[in-house]
Amino acid sequence: MDQLTDEERELASMVRDFAESVVAPQAYEADRTHTLSMEVVAQMGELGLFGLPFPEEYGGQGGDYMALGLAIEALGRVDQSIAITLEAGVSLGAMPVFRFGTEDQKQDLLPDLLAGRALAGFGLTEPEAGSDAGATRTTARQDGDEWVIDGTKQFITNSGTPITRFVTVTAVTGSEDGRKEISTIIVPNGTPGFTVEAPYDKVGWNASDTHPLTFDGVRVPAGNLLGQRGSGFRNFLSILDEGRIAIAALSTGAAEGCLEAAVDYAKSRTIFGSALATRQNAQFTLARMRARVHTARLAWHHAARLRDSGRPFAEQAAIAKLVAGEAAMDNARDATQIFGGNGFMNEFPVARHYRDSKILEIGEGTTEVQLLVIARALGLAG
Repeated sequence: MDQLTDEERELASMVRDFAESVVAPQAYEADRTHTLSMEVVAQMGELGLFGLPFPEEYGGQGGDYMALGLAIEALGRVDQSIAITLEAGVSLGAMPVFRFGTEDQKQDLLPDLLAGRALAGFGLTEPEAGSDAGATRTTARQDGDEWVIDGTKQFITNSGTPITRFVTVTAVTGSEDGRKEISTIIVPNGTPGFTVEAPYDKVGWNASDTHPLTFDGVRVPAGNLLGQRGSGFRNFLSILDEGRIAIAALSTGAAEGCLEAAVDYAKSRTIFGSALATRQNAQFTLARMRARVHTARLAWHHAARLRDSGRPFAEQAAIAKLVAGEAAMDNARDATQIFGGNGFMNEFPVARHYRDSKILEIGEGTTEVQLLVIARALGLAG
């Protein structure tokens, strides 16, 4: 296992303390009322969490993806909605600007994003374009010195908060040799014709801000193009590769949160005159849960170290997301079983993890997409 540096341990411990003292106490009510606490978001900004993997020249902390993953894991252990708010704010909100933006775009947008004073969404998924993002139907045509955008997006995180500044949208901007030319364009919130629709009524991640978006003749300056024209498809694939590491870290935190809660409950729960933890079937269940956490953590640490050292990591990111997402879902199910009837009550965190964890096998690339990435790395492209 990769050994953490003293600085990394200090960061993980700091965020874990913050999660326990600030995030966990508000998690049940936030989930029940479907409310993202902007106070918690602001405090994460003050701690520098949104700026972790960015250089100091833009207001970042000068860290890397390993640091970001440690923070997300610590948050995911107690509240996945808050963890995904950070993950999406960095991986899908700020990172595209940092990776592909012009210097003017970086200077204009990054300081507020990295300080947590603003959030941004990434408009990729559409009703007919999920795993098959190449099926994008949203269009953008150039009219003089403006882009005119028409289309819809769905399941867009951080797109309708009080501090959301813009959404980066993938759109078809032309075609070449019968193939769609896909570009990415920055659309500020409040632009005429851009509508953030009502939030979803979701199974889980209820305190995470998620909306469908509509674009009806939306006009933005030509300078809002993010990256080179026609590079949107390639660019968002690289963004998703990095995001899969962060989702794997979140999943590991969720799996660990379920394990810790189940161990504590098994020790305190008396059944047939003795603690549930003395029963071998319970012990075996908890042991399997522990093994899943360990394996998931190894996987995302490895992918993060590869990414941060500049080595290829797409396959390892896919493996990490696959292993960790399944670990979170399996541990949530097993923890709920350990808790029995109490596991079905939303006041217990394992119930929230049970509802929240399923999306970890879907978002930022389904389990099937990860298997496809891994198969291709084996030379099995079909």
